[in-house]
Amino acid sequence: MKIVLASNNQGKLVELQAMLAPLGVELVRQADLGVGEAEEPYGTFVENALAKARFAAAHTGLPALADDAGLCVDAFGGLPGVNTAHYCTQFGYDKSDANNVRALLEQLQGQSNRRAAMVSTLVAVRSPQDPEPLIAVGRVVGQITQQPQGSNGFGFDPVMFIPEFGKTFAELPVEVKNAHSHRGRATQQMLALLRERWL
Repeated sequence: MKIVLASNNQGKLVELQAMLAPLGVELVRQADLGVGEAEEPYGTFVENALAKARFAAAHTGLPALADDAGLCVDAFGGLPGVNTAHYCTQFGYDKSDANNVRALLEQLQGQSNRRAAMVSTLVAVRSPQDPEPLIAVGRVVGQITQQPQGSNGFGFDPVMFIPEFGKTFAELPVEVKNAHSHRGRATQQMLALLRERWL
């Protein structure tokens, strides 16, 4: 079965392709089929992922899989949420992982509540009008550290301390992180849903 991935992120493609391999599913990036990025105007992960999946299915005629993910910080009422990738730009920094981490640590200075969750929402549709999209949500709760620790991973991994491991995501071996990350958890759910409903 061929499924279009509603993302042009090569890293995401490799990660998801490896996790979906047991199903014999072939993931193809929408960019490789000449499809551009969808609008993401919504305030929730599920709405944006659904919009991306429907857009990719409409432009390719294939079933589509989309992911929307981000960091939800308790002290900020769940923000940055869907705006995680561009978080630092509101504070005058250029968009980058390092600047996102820097801005987050600055905004949390003097804050005792450092609880946060990394959330990944995967949505799959058989067609643009699919009335029953498959929805999987993976969530990992941890604490934001005082400074970055570890060199694996990307994004907020160096400051996301996971109590069950006693380390940040960036300090874990990649295979351990992938198995227990928000995206890893969402993908395991999606695997089960695809197997049960589509295959």
